[in-house]
Amino acid sequence: MGSRRSFLRSWSSPLSLFVVVVALAASSADGFKAPRVPCYFIFGDSLYDSGNNNNLNTSVKVNYSPYGIDFPAGPTGRFSNGRTAADIIGETLGFKDFIPPFASNPDDRQILVGVNYASGSAGILVESGKQGGDNVDLNKQLRNHKVTVSRIKAAFEHLGQCLYICNMGNNDYINNYILPQSTAIRSQYNPAQFAALLIARYSAQINRMYELGARKVALAGISNIGCTPSLIATVGTNGAPCVTSVNQLVAPFNIGLKSLISQLKSAHPDAKFGYLDTIRAGILASQGNRLIRS
Repeated sequence: MGSRRSFLRSWSSPLSLFVVVVALAASSADGFKAPRVPCYFIFGDSLYDSGNNNNLNTSVKVNYSPYGIDFPAGPTGRFSNGRTAADIIGETLGFKDFIPPFASNPDDRQILVGVNYASGSAGILVESGKQGGDNVDLNKQLRNHKVTVSRIKAAFEHLGQCLYICNMGNNDYINNYILPQSTAIRSQYNPAQFAALLIARYSAQINRMYELGARKVALAGISNIGCTPSLIATVGTNGAPCVTSVNQLVAPFNIGLKSLISQLKSAHPDAKFGYLDTIRAGILASQGNRLIRS
């Protein structure tokens, strides 16, 4: 794997950035005198949300028990019993504090270190996830980031050194395309066409992120969402561990995302773009859990 110093240089390799981070997280980061990057900006959905949905008019919020039962401060709005993957990545990079959510109105000192814009149920498409109420879709997250950038002096010099991470697309399927009531969009787009639509919108959004100063960007693929408890319960698996048809449905998106990253690298040679292979990371985590239990 090499030393920790190879972390940010590893993006061009086939090995997932997420897998690299998980591997580094297994060892202590106490030796760092300063974070490996000066700032860290987080975009995404419930997998990364750290409290941005708390005050929204939505049923998609988790700032109550038993959520956060393993988190030092108790329930925070994280859709988890403890830290999110984005939190763990931040710790691995050497940040001593968790990156604050945009909704907490971080001060000028905090925004120099980073901001978390992620929102539960949010998607690439504005309409995704809105059946539960309001959310901060990726377009809004980018507008919020523009507000942050406007508060940072010499923004582009600073932002160019930051790590940007984005996890989007899950809710465009779970809470849009495969909803039983979403017959109109399924009649308009077959799975390949829908994936192409998402990638086209995502391309414009990531280019907007670049325009706002991002130069080190990690984009997460969609995981095996057919293995989520909600879909297993509602769709059924006929005895299989996951809903295979749903996992197959999202495959074109991940293929398209890898192609988009190649295009972004060509279009912006002054920037680095990496692919976070969440499926492979999940498989490795599952294998690791089996080894621990054996």
